[in-house]
Amino acid sequence: MTIPTVPSWFMRAAAAQTMFSTDVEVLNYALTLEHLEAAFYEMAADFEFGNDAYGNSIDDYVAMVAAHEAAHVETLTSVITQLGGEPVARATYDFGVTDAASFLQTAAVLENVGVAAYDGAGAFIQDASLLTAAGSIVAVEARHAAYFNLLQGTSPFPDAVETTMTPDEVLEAAGGFITGM
Repeated sequence: MTIPTVPSWFMRAAAAQTMFSTDVEVLNYALTLEHLEAAFYEMAADFEFGNDAYGNSIDDYVAMVAAHEAAHVETLTSVITQLGGEPVARATYDFGVTDAASFLQTAAVLENVGVAAYDGAGAFIQDASLLTAAGSIVAVEARHAAYFNLLQGTSPFPDAVETTMTPDEVLEAAGGFITGM
């Protein structure tokens, strides 16, 4: 699977965001990723996935993941608003997905990038209670990543210590799916 090229306008806009100075900035970064994932899973209804190797309905599990991502968007939006911030708006996306197989491949990419992005941004959270909340979301994202890795025939737990990603690395890996703001 080829990941699309990141639009130059998006790279320029994100370059200034490589470090976060407030918790709202960190949460908006997470919300940007959650908007991306939530939009992606809305496409799931276009495909039939069948059952995994254990006889579980992939369709049912993808629907559960979709509900989780929508809940993450709602939660982050609410917290940002409670902190007096302005939640980032949802962008427009093109995932290049054409069938069930490419959907599941892209799901694995998005979930793994999401986990690494949360882990990388966690160091910038100043309020300990927000760190706990973010940790509860990243744990669920890691479960999503593990399941989609398993479906792709790769290890659901590839490393003993999670690799983090900077915002620039996240943009390189997933920013190409964003076509407009």
